[in-house]
Parts: sequence; structure tokens; C-alpha cells
Amino acid sequence: MKIFLETYGCQMNVSDSSKINYLFAEQGYQPTTVSQEADLIVINTCSVREKPELKIFSALGRYIPLKSNRPELVIAVGGCVAQQWGDKLIKRCPGLDIVFGTHQLDSLPELVTKIRQSRKSVRKSVAVTDFQERPGGLEVMPLPAPGTINAMVTIMQGCDNFCSYCIVPYVRGREYSRPHAKIIEEVRRLARAGIKEVMLLGQNVNSYGLKETGEIGFAELLAKVHEVEGIERIRFTTSHPKDMSDAVISAFATLPKLSPYLHLPLQAGSDAVLQKMGRGYSVADYLAKVDKLRSAVPDIALTTDIIVGFPGESASDFQKTLAMLDRVRYDQIYSFKYSIRPGTRAAEFVDIVPDGEKRDRLARCQARQDEISQEILDAQVGRVSEVLVTGSSKRGAGEWSGRTPENRIVNFLAPAGTQAGDFFQVKIVTALKHSLKGEVIS
Repeated sequence: MKIFLETYGCQMNVSDSSKINYLFAEQGYQPTTVSQEADLIVINTCSVREKPELKIFSALGRYIPLKSNRPELVIAVGGCVAQQWGDKLIKRCPGLDIVFGTHQLDSLPELVTKIRQSRKSVRKSVAVTDFQERPGGLEVMPLPAPGTINAMVTIMQGCDNFCSYCIVPYVRGREYSRPHAKIIEEVRRLARAGIKEVMLLGQNVNSYGLKETGEIGFAELLAKVHEVEGIERIRFTTSHPKDMSDAVISAFATLPKLSPYLHLPLQAGSDAVLQKMGRGYSVADYLAKVDKLRSAVPDIALTTDIIVGFPGESASDFQKTLAMLDRVRYDQIYSFKYSIRPGTRAAEFVDIVPDGEKRDRLARCQARQDEISQEILDAQVGRVSEVLVTGSSKRGAGEWSGRTPENRIVNFLAPAGTQAGDFFQVKIVTALKHSLKGEVIS
């Protein structure tokens, strides 16, 4: 039996997909990249923006006709679109077998079995899971593939913030933190399997443990992960600015394994827009956190999310966002045009920015950030950095690729016998458009 798995969206979805693969590997399924030879097709979906959601229906349009030649094929859709659409997805896409919610990863193998059993006596069958909020799948702990040196560890799921533009609380549910003992058990298991770097995942990791009586906070969790032997680097995402505590900021200065890299979503540089978004902080609040971070770790690399063209965003508001790029000087931004998400508060806003204006603002935002990103990369030339080898370089020519503690990509020639997971001191000699080139010095 073969499984074809297609994933859209954030790193949480990527992590969920690795768990799905693990669950079916235990049942003897082999992964395939060819949909036409699959016995099971699973699409793990994202509804945060309109474009990924539209891709789901395009994908189903390609895969459902495969059943004419492979009647045994089972097709399942999970993730945020599944959670949001529920039964309506079945009605829109005849031939779809299973829709499962964001909390039902662990129930998917059982659902596939039910579909296969029902086909023995029923010509057409459809199964839809319940969509209740529960920590389903959080304790699925897949082992990494041989040679893998980094892994994602989910520490919590859901979100309690309800930003006006965001669908996540409705499709991922309210915040739930895994017990820290389970998390540390998983990290130790990964370290024994050869993992060198872990990324802790959650919709808002800064609020880890705040709702659970007797649970530790996020800064304490970082310290406990730091103690795990074999783990050399720690990263985390996503971090809501309003909940970034002084204790977490201090952790960057006191925990050597904690990478000096942070994704800190801004979304907009105007207080008026931030208030309308329901973000819970002002520009001054955000900059105060940035200044504290750079005081603790002067060379910390920051990335962010930007939404342009939010309802009511004026030309002046947009200029303030551009000003924040210059003030903070992010290594990289993930920027998008605002798109209406049905079911959110912002979907009811009427002061819509024309699409042409949104496109123009996005292009200007990305062009300015490209300049800043290149300036940051240029400034790395001549510096020496510890690089964790992640694998062969896409550039070929016998080069290896790795990442600095600040998460910057470096390509370099390495000695014979080099393998993923090795560390080298590398001098940066050239700055390219999106990466660096270096020479090993030790």
C-alpha cells in the first residue's frame, strides 16, 4: 500500500503531515510522490489565506478522477479547510471519502479502514470524523528518517487571541498545552535518534502553560529542553509579541543552545491598523520588545509577517509599515495581501482597499525588504560563524549546505567524510542573493 501526502500551509501542518506518514508507516504504507500509484491520498490543508484554499479544490479536481482507474483509492482531506468546511466539503467534491479535523490525526487510520471495509458491501461510502476539540494526535511522536538532523516538536495547539483577520482559533481551536514531561520525553527520544536541532511549535508558544494548573511557563520549558544531552540548537515559532515575556528574552542571553533567531510577527506598522486587527499591542510596545531582545543578544536575527491592504489601511498607515522595516531591519519578511477569510470579524469590514493598491503596496514592501536583506547578508562577509551541516548544497559542485545560529544558509566545500549534523567554523567570503558562501577554517 502506498500513501501520497500533499501539504499546504504553516510548519504546524508540516509537522502534522509527518505524524500522518508515521501513523500509516506503522500499518505498512510506503510514501510515494506519484499520485497515480497511490492507494491513499491525503491532502493536509490551510485556510489562513485565500490562495492556499483555492489550491485544495484544484488538487481534488486532479485526484478524484484517478478513482476511475483505481476504484480502491481512498481520498482524505484534513487540516484547516477540512475543519472549516466540514460536511460541505463532501457535498462540493463528490468522490471525496474522508474529511477529518485538525484534532483528529490519530483517528485517520481507523477511518481509512472503515472505508475499505464498507466498500466490500456498499458501493459508495463516505466517512466524516467528528470535529470536536481535543488533543488528538499531539502524542503521536514519529521518529526521524535516518540522516535527519532537525525535527519539529509540537508543544501546544490552538489560539485564544482571535485577531480580527485570522481563522486559526476557529479551525485549530482554543489553546491547549502539552504536559512538559511529554515534551521532554519526545525531545530526548529525538536526541537518541541523532537529532541535533529541535523547533518547538505552537500558534503562540509564549503563552505555553498559562492555562494549565501547575504547568511550567515557556521560559522554563526552554531551560528544560536546553538540558537534553545531544540537542545542540533550539528554535521556536510562532511568538506573539504581546506575550513575549522578559523571562523568554533573558533565555536568549542565558541559554547557549537557544539560537539567536526569532520570528516575531508585526503584521502592520500603524497603531490604527493594529488596533483594528485586534493584535493587543502598539508599535511602541513592539519596538520595546525588539530593543530588549537586541540588548540581550545584539546580533539576533529577526523575521516577521506583514499584511498589506488591511481594510481601512491608508497610504499613511502603509508608510508606517515601511518605516518599521527600516527601524527593525528584519532578515526576512513573509508578506501577503490581505484576503477576506469568511467567519472572521474582518470579513464584515467595509472599508476595503482596492486590489490594485494592495498589489502595489505588496511590491513596494517586498522591494524594500529585499534591499535590507541583501545589506544584512553583505555585512556577514568576513565574519566567522559556526555552521550546522544540513545536507548537500543545491548548488552541487561537491558543496555542502548548512545554517548559522541565526538561521542563515551557508554553502561551502567541506573535508571528505563530512555528513549532516557536523559542525564547522566557517568564514563567510561571499554574499549571494538569498544565501552566503563560506570557507571552512576548522
